[in-house]
Amino acid sequence: MNISETPALPTAAPSSPAWSALTADEARVLGALIEKQLTTPEYYPLTLNALLAACNQKNNRDPLMALDESAVALALESLRDKKLVWQVSLAGNRVPKYRHSFADLYHVPEECVPLLTELLLRGPQTAAELRTRAGRMRAYGEVAAVEALLQGLADHGDGPFAVKLAREAGRREARWAQLLCGPVAVSAAAGEPAPAQNSVSAGSRLERLEGEVAALKAHLTALQARFEAIAGPSVR
Repeated sequence: MNISETPALPTAAPSSPAWSALTADEARVLGALIEKQLTTPEYYPLTLNALLAACNQKNNRDPLMALDESAVALALESLRDKKLVWQVSLAGNRVPKYRHSFADLYHVPEECVPLLTELLLRGPQTAAELRTRAGRMRAYGEVAAVEALLQGLADHGDGPFAVKLAREAGRREARWAQLLCGPVAVSAAAGEPAPAQNSVSAGSRLERLEGEVAALKAHLTALQARFEAIAGPSVR
């Protein structure tokens, strides 16, 4: 089987961490590629249509998405720029396929890849939930072992790749979130207070709205002056 690969375009490496944050669409595409490689390797690499179906499937996805072909193609192109996806042409197959190169960029232990994949596809989850759901891709032992792997991702020298969130009211366990899409909200991280962050955001929105109202008033005044100047004294 002859395989030709279209290389990713070179990109400048950020200082810290050494990878660019993923968008929501990129995270879904990358997560779907890894999942299908591990659960249905006989159908991997994936065609664009197969990848589209994987991104939009109803099970094991949160939030549910309704990406179209154009959105998936754009995400693939961006992931190629980030050296996370390759386009593969197989001999005798006229339809191009796509495979990920997750391990080339994110140097995490192999047993951590399914955990990050589940976090990409389903968002924040507890260690117990991840043990069950990632078990489709790799068997895990006790929940404590999964917790240790997640803590290793949080403490990773090239990362952090994951963060433990503050335990929510009514929940027995804290959830974990991936950081491949960038930092989570300050209020969500364990031990971080929310009020200051919220008050700053509210104040910024209020200042912006007040500025817009003032600009509209000034514009209206200018229009009224121009109208009066054109119409003459009779309109006063």
